[in-house]
Amino acid sequence: MHFQHRGTHCRGAGRWGWVLLAAILCAACGESPPEGTASAGEADMVFIPGGPFIMGGDKTDEEGLQARYGFTVPLFVNEHPRHRAGLPGFYLDVTEVSNADYKAFVLQTGRAEPAEWIQNAYNVADRKLETAHVDNLRWIARDYFGIERDISALGREELLALLLDIQRTRDRLPVTAVSWFDADAYCRWRGKRLPGEAEWEKAARGPDGREYPWGDEWRHGVANSGDQGEGDEILAPVGSYAGDVSVYGVRDLGGNVSEWVGDWYRPYPGSDAQDDDFGETHRVVRGGGAGLGHYALSVFFRSARRAHAEPGMVSTDVGFRCAKDADAK
Repeated sequence: MHFQHRGTHCRGAGRWGWVLLAAILCAACGESPPEGTASAGEADMVFIPGGPFIMGGDKTDEEGLQARYGFTVPLFVNEHPRHRAGLPGFYLDVTEVSNADYKAFVLQTGRAEPAEWIQNAYNVADRKLETAHVDNLRWIARDYFGIERDISALGREELLALLLDIQRTRDRLPVTAVSWFDADAYCRWRGKRLPGEAEWEKAARGPDGREYPWGDEWRHGVANSGDQGEGDEILAPVGSYAGDVSVYGVRDLGGNVSEWVGDWYRPYPGSDAQDDDFGETHRVVRGGGAGLGHYALSVFFRSARRAHAEPGMVSTDVGFRCAKDADAK
């Protein structure tokens, strides 16, 4: 995970490019969506039954991975000890929240969109592209959409179709570069909440404490670990890795993006782990992310792994999903 404080992560055409793009097209955020889109594209939820399950682990770094890869924090220690926990039943989104889901939230509430959307023009409304001059479309395609091939010979309609197709692909990607506060607000807006850390782990490991959502052995290519793409292509549409599914039918808990959960980062009961970040300063982040880069080791996609960050920070490989109490209306 590569966290940035909210609003500090910049790339693309620069500040004045953003101003010019806004003048030509106008961002999507000042528009009102069609009536009823508050629930459009909502991820289906699956019921996770109550009862005991295995949480945490007693794994140690017997291979010397910390020294080999230069990690500053010992691996596995904050997962100790392996213990049995219990939970009441609850509902969990089958997939991560998508860009399209989050865009409906932004449009209806006026909440600030992820900075990435400004930098890559995802926040531009379709109708603004549809009315833009062909010269502006070519500039946007090159400087914001990052299209590197020669598009000078494309007519206006061909170019527009290309850009709209890219936007529809982006619709299906998991939303990222959102803070814990953003994720919490979205879930509340949907009448849901962020899952607890224990809920997330039970959904991923099942009642028998499996190492990965699909079983106990790492299988290359089953989850999106980032090995199949580069740059903006590193993420996959939510739910598109058929093998990355837990015993309860929840998808993308192994890879694609890491996910905010509701809890503060604290030691487990009975743990002797020491961490200066324990307490009420960092929130827990769960799951492996495709943006791990050279850290794409199987240990980072294990269902017991715990990461954490200040709640106001954002990362382009951290998203979230929502949960709901079993008796919630």
